Amino acid sequence: MAEQPKQRPATRLGQRVEEVIAGYKGGDDMPLTSYAQLLGVYQAVFAGLLVVAGSAGRRRPPRIAYRDLVWLGVATYKLSRLISSDRVTSPLRAPFTEYVEPAGASEVKEKVRGTGMQRAIGDLLTCPYCLGPWVATALTFGLTVTPRATRLLGGILAAASVSDLLNHATTAIKKREA
Repeated sequence: MAEQPKQRPATRLGQRVEEVIAGYKGGDDMPLTSYAQLLGVYQAVFAGLLVVAGSAGRRRPPRIAYRDLVWLGVATYKLSRLISSDRVTSPLRAPFTEYVEPAGASEVKEKVRGTGMQRAIGDLLTCPYCLGPWVATALTFGLTVTPRATRLLGGILAAASVSDLLNHATTAIKKREA
């Protein structure tokens, strides 16, 4: 009997993931294995950031102050929207999406293209809700490792969010008056 070639651990892991999710009936051919790989990347990045924060001599704060939580939330919202649908950031999404049409105030509607990892990354990059945890993680660790620069960036993003809100309110008022 011929000896079976040894599989690489990553291949075995991929096969195991496929076995576990085989019974899941998702919508339009969801790339569940690629989603699982993206989750693994997120966990690895999170662990790496913990190591970086520790080696930089920064201790994790025991809790996040309420004022930081508010601006982190607003900044996460804005950065997630910028990445996922802003017209100017479309080159970041272009390898994973296809332009469909304008979607209002400097935003575009795109549809995800490809299969496997290309599709999974496209799904991530076009969904502000999906990007939220990634962005919040980056901003929170930035607050731990480089608080001044992160507070500056967060302040800019929060101010842009307030500006967006005021611009939308002004447009709505003008429409009502017309």
